[in-house]
Amino acid sequence: MRASHSLADVQRSESLGAMLEARARRHPRRIALFLDDHRLSYGLLNARANTFARALRERLHVTHGDRVGILLQNCPECIVALFGILKAGAAAVPLNTYLTAPEIRYILADAEAKVLISSDEFAPTVRKFSEDLPSLTALITIGREDLGCDTWLLNELLKGIDAAAPEFPMTGDNLAVIIYTSGTTGKPKGAMLTHTNLLSNLIASGTSIRIRGCDRFMLLLPMFHSFTITTCIMMPLAAGAGIVVIGKLRSMEHIVRRMLLTRVTVFIGIPHIYDVLSQRGMPFWLRMLLRVRVCISGSAPLSEQTLKRFEQRIRIPLLEGYGLSETSPVVSINPLDGIRKPGSVGRPIPGVEVRIVSGEGEELPLGRIGEIAVRGPNVMKGYLNRPRETKETVRDGWLLTGDIGRIDEDGYIYILDRKKDMILFHGMNVYPREVEEVLYGHPAVAEAAVVGAPDRHRGELPVAVISLKEGCRAEASEITEYCKGSLAPYKIPHRIVFVDRLPRTATGKILKRELKKYVGDLTTDFKSATL
Repeated sequence: MRASHSLADVQRSESLGAMLEARARRHPRRIALFLDDHRLSYGLLNARANTFARALRERLHVTHGDRVGILLQNCPECIVALFGILKAGAAAVPLNTYLTAPEIRYILADAEAKVLISSDEFAPTVRKFSEDLPSLTALITIGREDLGCDTWLLNELLKGIDAAAPEFPMTGDNLAVIIYTSGTTGKPKGAMLTHTNLLSNLIASGTSIRIRGCDRFMLLLPMFHSFTITTCIMMPLAAGAGIVVIGKLRSMEHIVRRMLLTRVTVFIGIPHIYDVLSQRGMPFWLRMLLRVRVCISGSAPLSEQTLKRFEQRIRIPLLEGYGLSETSPVVSINPLDGIRKPGSVGRPIPGVEVRIVSGEGEELPLGRIGEIAVRGPNVMKGYLNRPRETKETVRDGWLLTGDIGRIDEDGYIYILDRKKDMILFHGMNVYPREVEEVLYGHPAVAEAAVVGAPDRHRGELPVAVISLKEGCRAEASEITEYCKGSLAPYKIPHRIVFVDRLPRTATGKILKRELKKYVGDLTTDFKSATL
């Protein structure tokens, strides 16, 4: 297979830095990054990462095991910084660019970050905490603004530094990246991912989609997300492929134009993007010009309706996968060849085991519903500074995901819902995703989310929050009637809320906790409301 050939030498790499070094030696002039009219070769990317690593060690006194925060929009400097941090023997802490100053301060304090790299865009935010963090000894900016503390301009920091590969001993067990979870159940927790975690995951994922050195990936998802780091950065660079970097999302037309001009072959996105594309469709001539061989969806559940509509109208294979930050992040993906089952997130990637367990931790037979547990080299080292939470989540090597699902006789995994999102109505389980799949089948529904509203007599009531397609109208009674043909009576939403749009995270996940706050305040039935 050409895929295994592309990744063959990566399997011998002890660290992610060594992986990039090997790729740069083999293909120094091959283009690694495309950004508008700019190009960056593998040789130059590796040299800049080496320079950054040496600057961290020699001028900012970053040592083995230190943590360095990254607060940047999508840009080549973000990738240079990521590999520079890794080559310096430190751990990278990617920061969600949508967070507020107190939220960023909490993460940096929890990680005891020694250095932060940012830009002018975030200067007002960084100044709010830069003088108030004991661990933070230096700030790096790729702009001109003074961020507070001891600020270094990136160009000044790198001036006069050697571009030779730093010689710091690294092992696969060394900490590479700390990904902070979204904090839906409290303060964010830092999932500690090692070099081995990420290397094993990118190799298995790349093998699953038969990645080739001639591939070009589109990188438009935010770089702070674990899904982006592995599948849009590490995986293509490991194979010697090209990455087309989209700095800021402007329009779908701009994205399609970049895909044409740079001959993108692998498109990785979130369900919301595929939903938009599937509704708009694509002219025949444009489909003929595109070179995209496969599309991959991750980060959030993909509705069965979107999958079917996309493949019918766009006619490019769309593979849904499953993962979480704690698993580096990919767990499974639908196969590129063979059977792809709608509604399923595919089979586990090579080297990863998945089973369904009961509330007591016992393995359940195929077809039974329970919590999804994962074991493999991709499972995190643990939560930073959280030994109790680590012990509760990882038991005998098996990571309890908090997701409810089942596995069929062919080994395909089906995600029913988050354990914490399950609705208990009169002692019966209602899985919101099952109800949402039905709602998405209604021709007027653009987005749908189901949450539980407290009820004094029945436990919880399923409530549907819906946004309609442009130009469409629907009544609550019509939606309820539509559900009757597909759902048991207790699963049908007891209330319907119509909104202009559903609140989402930066990576496209619907913020159900925001919806829960809203519906939890309601004491009477209603038909529509505005968020």
